Amino acid sequence: MTTRTKKTSVPKITTAGFQKLDLPITPPYPPMEAKRVDKIPSGDVWQFEPKWDGFRAIIFKTDSEIVVQSKAGQPLGRYFPEVVEAMRELKQKDFVIDGEIVVPVGGRLSFDDLLQRIHPAESRIRKLAAEIPAHYFAFDLLVMKGKSIADKPIEERRELLEGFYEGVPEGSLIKLSPATTERKVANDWFNKFGSAGLDGVMAKRLGEPYHSGDREGMVKVKHLKTADCVVGGFRYGEGTRSVGSLLLGLYDDEGRLVYIGHSSSIKKNERDALTKQLEALRGENPFEVRVPGGPSRWATEKSAEWEPVRPELVCEVEYDYFSQGRFRHGSKFLRWRPEKKPRQCTMEQVTGKPGRSKGDFTLIAS
Repeated sequence: MTTRTKKTSVPKITTAGFQKLDLPITPPYPPMEAKRVDKIPSGDVWQFEPKWDGFRAIIFKTDSEIVVQSKAGQPLGRYFPEVVEAMRELKQKDFVIDGEIVVPVGGRLSFDDLLQRIHPAESRIRKLAAEIPAHYFAFDLLVMKGKSIADKPIEERRELLEGFYEGVPEGSLIKLSPATTERKVANDWFNKFGSAGLDGVMAKRLGEPYHSGDREGMVKVKHLKTADCVVGGFRYGEGTRSVGSLLLGLYDDEGRLVYIGHSSSIKKNERDALTKQLEALRGENPFEVRVPGGPSRWATEKSAEWEPVRPELVCEVEYDYFSQGRFRHGSKFLRWRPEKKPRQCTMEQVTGKPGRSKGDFTLIAS
């Protein structure tokens, strides 16, 4: 599947390997995950942070090497040369830092501009990096001066991160993500800055080490009910040979892809290009639990027809109600998630409540 610079393309991240690094933590390293909850937790045992709308990235730096790893364990460095260069300019060496790559445009974060970076042409990447540079918001420190601090409590790691950031030059693309233990401040972030690109609020339990690869030390509250889903098939639009809807799945605890519903909110001007990409992925039925087109009082012979595809694409959708193992009223397509692996799309996601907010992200980023 080829990628293009148009927004109609489905971007893809390379799966090239990582070089060996002389650090106590090396890539690929599973990042700390979060459980989804309905509201910001109460009590005095939490550190709150903004949930940025970008690409999660763990960055490793030694004397001579800088590696940027995505949440899915893939290299990201070539797509964000300005972030790599900003890290290279830091005097600090032999560290591992966790954070989020974002692209700010006009006082808000633009995920569309971020997606444009996932492009094979180096010249295109360099052009975008110069015109609309990405920023990196650091929110955790795992290795400092060549020694692992991942086992230290979050409050100690935060103090060390703030000390680390004191050495970052003014105007750098490397930013310190805010943190607070005051729930009122976290509520303000959640209620005021959603339209500016804040995706919600993270809450990390005080006293906890860095939970690599699990969800035991952190929860997240998102503005919308959203889920990252695997595309397991599609239907042509009625009377056309262009895609009309995507058929979606999530993996259950047994590793089976469960059909959970569809999304038909595909922009008209994107359908032809998307159809070609989906047709190139045709394969055997990937759904192992519940199959599209099953018996239904609303189904017709035509509506039961669908095209299975290899489960390689991940998209984020918004939904209003999930029950009995599926979206009850369909879902709204939001965007592609090229930084996520299909196996990361699990049934754990389908909880939460929507919310609304507005603001300028720079008010909390400064």
